Amino acid sequence: MIERYTKPEMGHIWSEYNEWDTMKQVEILASEAQAELGNVPKEAAKEIREKAKFSVERIHEIEAETHHDIAAFVSTLSENIGESGKYVHLGLTSTDVKDTALGYMLKQASEILIKDLEAFRDVLRRRAVEFKYTPCIGRTHGIHAEATTFGLKLCNWLAEVERDIERMKRAKETISVGKISGAVGTYADVDPFVEKYVCEHLGIAPSPISSQTLQRDRHAEYITTLAVIASSIDKFATEIRHLQRTEVREAEEYFSPKQKGSSIMPHKRNPITCERMCGLARVIRGNAQAALEDVALWHERDISHSSVERIILPDSTIALDYMLQTFTRVIDRLLVYPDKMMKDLNLTGGLIYSPILLNTLVEKGAVREQAYRWVQRNAMKRWLEGEDFLTNLKKDEDIARYMTNEEVEACFDVKKMLGHVDTIFARFGL
Repeated sequence: MIERYTKPEMGHIWSEYNEWDTMKQVEILASEAQAELGNVPKEAAKEIREKAKFSVERIHEIEAETHHDIAAFVSTLSENIGESGKYVHLGLTSTDVKDTALGYMLKQASEILIKDLEAFRDVLRRRAVEFKYTPCIGRTHGIHAEATTFGLKLCNWLAEVERDIERMKRAKETISVGKISGAVGTYADVDPFVEKYVCEHLGIAPSPISSQTLQRDRHAEYITTLAVIASSIDKFATEIRHLQRTEVREAEEYFSPKQKGSSIMPHKRNPITCERMCGLARVIRGNAQAALEDVALWHERDISHSSVERIILPDSTIALDYMLQTFTRVIDRLLVYPDKMMKDLNLTGGLIYSPILLNTLVEKGAVREQAYRWVQRNAMKRWLEGEDFLTNLKKDEDIARYMTNEEVEACFDVKKMLGHVDTIFARFGL
């Protein structure tokens, strides 16, 4: 289902044909390296490059007999090459080819995800500046706290995405490796030069040591990085889902003129895309758990990880590619309602200015613990009995010993909470 929406490049990387074609490149390069060493005639290596062909159907046909996919692949290449086909796969074990091709494919997938993240970052930067000075209520524990700005909220997301970009770059380096070191990693049947030659031509690094496989802590780190990034999107989408609630409606997903929110309720405007983001994040986090389970393989290799990776690696990269593209559009077209933000900011009748009152009282000589109780008792009358907070503060005899009515009123100014917005934005070059 996801593949319908994703960029063609990501879907292509994980197509069965491309996987075999990538392994074909590994086999060709390995033959050329063997020719450099004098183990394969150079004309044979040239013929392998020119004639190495396969069809997925033929691989499946041979695999039905051999029950070994890589062996079937090698047989398909050899029969199309002819006499020189006997040199294909010389000194290699199946995982040499499979893991090296996989490292190259994951490098390609990473480059797409990094571009996605950078595009997302750019949209966040633009919209953060757009709402830099737009006041809105900050919430802690779901309860009104102090004022912030919607731009600061987006800037906070921007900072996280910038960290995600760095995480993704590190994960790319970790996973962009290959190995051609033989059945248990000792190079018993293949010279280390072959590994170096193949990896250099693919633009990946040779692993300094391996068993029959690349160690799966690399893949676990990679998938957990994708899970962290998906969780960032989950976090942002959850915030929008709250802001779109009927009682709040400070922001909402774009709703097209012909869109329908319900088959029975024509009035509905639902945050369906954000909900989809939250759901897909759960899938990728679940895949990360499976990747962690793959780290512990028996001795120099078993095959328990293989079936898992055939699912979690394509699914996780494709899903995250889709999530990043889709949520970038959500932020790009997000409908924002500053008037409602201001209305909600004032919903508690000025209770959010209690910290300013407290600090002012202390600055004027009041004992902090006493001042806290004075402000709190007036705040509770607003919470529990609906009395006017400002009026009661002006009537409070304890407060009056330190502050005039004019000084109390001056505390009810949202700008006093937002004096360092420029300082924060400047840290991001905005």
